[in-house]
Amino acid sequence: MTECQVPARKPVRPQFSSGPCAKPPGWSPDKLATESLGRSHRSKLGKARLAYCIDLMREILQVPDTHRIGIVPGSDTGAVEMAMWTMLGARPVTTLAWESFGEGWVTDAAKQLRLDPTVIRADYGQLPDLGQVDWGSDVIFTWNGTTSGVRVPNGDWIASDREGLCIADATSAVFAQDIAWDKVDVLTFSWQKVLGGEGAHGVLILGPRAVERLESYTPAWPLPKVFRLMSKGALAEGVFKGETINTPSMLAVEDAIFALEWAQSVGGLEGMKARANANAAALDAIVRERNWLGHLAADPAIRSNTSVCLTVEGADADFIKKFAGLLEAHDAAYDIAGYRDAPPGLRIWCGATVDTADIEALGPWLDWAWASLEA
Repeated sequence: MTECQVPARKPVRPQFSSGPCAKPPGWSPDKLATESLGRSHRSKLGKARLAYCIDLMREILQVPDTHRIGIVPGSDTGAVEMAMWTMLGARPVTTLAWESFGEGWVTDAAKQLRLDPTVIRADYGQLPDLGQVDWGSDVIFTWNGTTSGVRVPNGDWIASDREGLCIADATSAVFAQDIAWDKVDVLTFSWQKVLGGEGAHGVLILGPRAVERLESYTPAWPLPKVFRLMSKGALAEGVFKGETINTPSMLAVEDAIFALEWAQSVGGLEGMKARANANAAALDAIVRERNWLGHLAADPAIRSNTSVCLTVEGADADFIKKFAGLLEAHDAAYDIAGYRDAPPGLRIWCGATVDTADIEALGPWLDWAWASLEA
């Protein structure tokens, strides 16, 4: 490897990981409210802070009053699993997969719940034919494929007169993309993505049709306690008012509240989307100026504005590991190697908590790493 000229300016915040993501600008631990720490989550104060967090999410995401919002165990994975284990089995199931997390839901439906789902797949960088979906079945998909950088363009393909449930894993889409709430029956995400929050907790949003399913259908399999949304034959409404199923981290809750209040300060949902779009545009400009870089999602209409996945000419997994390692060693970019199951490449987070100036400053560092390894 030949020594090349190191760029003069680094990104101020080199955290480009796709989860956990960069903290909001200006974040520091001493800015978190601490009154709830060391207190029971079932105390008046604890429940009030949990309810406030739910209210902020509703306000910023513009979730209609018809939908319930709950904080649940196990990050986004736990929230998706909760929906699958409590609601599936009443109708046929269709699973869509164009990246690793979608494939995970295929595995759970087929091998764990043994539901023999219809599986509609596409390769990394592509989207399957959404017109193939039978909305007489329950449908599970990722709104934004975090490991492929491919998102659904909108909710127009979701049938308004669907008989089955629409279950959307939207963990890297919310706070950055529009969600068609009238088309979604179940939506899940975690704070660690676009908010830059801490892990461990998921968010489960249920529309009226999902609640109806819970109240009218009992799965054939036993449910672990952390999945149970019904109590004495009725929906456990407390879960959607801050009375969590198990003990949450109030520190993680306060961290999420900080991020949500920051989101308010930058213009709410519209401000968050604008920041993500500006970041994605800045990264796209870098890609277009370099013939050795490309987008894994070649079609801009389905390209993510958060988890942007890039191809690197001639690169294999070992090259990408060295490439990312060089940048990390110089504190220029952290955690930008593509996901382990994806084609070898880079993955650069462009969500709202990243500053556009840091994306712009990354360009010369990508050139430096490329030249250093190619020389």
